[in-house]
Amino acid sequence: MVTAAKKQFALKVVEALRRDYGDATCALHFESPLQLLVATILSAQCTDERVNIVTPPLFAAYPDAAGLAAAPRAQIEKLIRSAGFFRNKAKSIQECCKRLVAEFDGEVPRDLETLIQLPGVGRKTANVVLGTAYGIASGVVVDTHVTRLTFRLGMTKQAAAEKIERDLIAQLPQEEWIDFSHRLIHHGRRICKARKPLCESCSMVKYCPKNGVAKEVGPKKGRVATKK
Repeated sequence: MVTAAKKQFALKVVEALRRDYGDATCALHFESPLQLLVATILSAQCTDERVNIVTPPLFAAYPDAAGLAAAPRAQIEKLIRSAGFFRNKAKSIQECCKRLVAEFDGEVPRDLETLIQLPGVGRKTANVVLGTAYGIASGVVVDTHVTRLTFRLGMTKQAAAEKIERDLIAQLPQEEWIDFSHRLIHHGRRICKARKPLCESCSMVKYCPKNGVAKEVGPKKGRVATKK
């Protein structure tokens, strides 16, 4: 059960993120729900910067679901090769687009349960598309930054993404679900970094428990040597 104190703490985090990253948006570039869906599939084990390099030529060659569904698999693989795991990603993108064409007239559904039935689409991808492309707060996006930061902030002790999401949904007002992830991801990239968080520059330093952050090593205590 989530306590009132937990919810109050979550609101403090929300307010700090709103002040610091009020204009934060999804880092992936897209012009349609389909493009965001494909870009999010490509973002697995890959930086958003790399995805944004890969997608313009891909979408120029195949601008819609029908084009991607009918494209030679080898050509898709060639265009997305630098995004890593290109064979698996090309298969997921193409099989997903075939389903979209066959069952949804090439359009991306606006329903979480429907989306996660598509090849290559899990809860994270579905939440990204619904929240960012459609403005539908279906859940909280949990990526590596959100996983790391919510643990450091003491908002969850879970390691699995779906369990982390459940903890966050219980603590955050639904109207904050979409922006919370965008802003926390920005904070993770700029301040609360994985190896060396810049705690001295963090607006939440006074109340963040810093779970898992190595403590600074101070001077050793003990007998002080004196000259004879």
